[in-house]
Amino acid sequence: QVQLVESGGGLVQAGGSLRLSCAASGRTFSSYAMGWFRQAPGKERDFVAGISGSGGSRYYADSVKGRFTIYRDNAKNTVTLQMNNLKPEDTAVYCCAARTDHAPGGYHSWGQGTQVTVSS
Repeated sequence: QVQLVESGGGLVQAGGSLRLSCAASGRTFSSYAMGWFRQAPGKERDFVAGISGSGGSRYYADSVKGRFTIYRDNAKNTVTLQMNNLKPEDTAVYCCAARTDHAPGGYHSWGQGTQVTVSS
């Protein structure tokens, strides 16, 4: 388990940009693959983007490809989600999560979430 804290959420107009950050505790951050998820009111939680422990592999949900970028800084124990060309349908609570890289199992640690609201 690792402690995760998100920041950077807020209100933005459609077409605007926002940058979310996730800070992790501990000395073994590079051992965790990281992901961003979001959940809108009344909907299931959806995968948004993921990144391997080294940062060498990145992957995105189809709905955000070309608009969102995930990256990490293992020296600072952070993972970032850069969101560009935001749309109202991006409105959700965004959470970061961790899973142990090179091991079976899913995401085991979750942040509290940060609200992103995109106005029309």
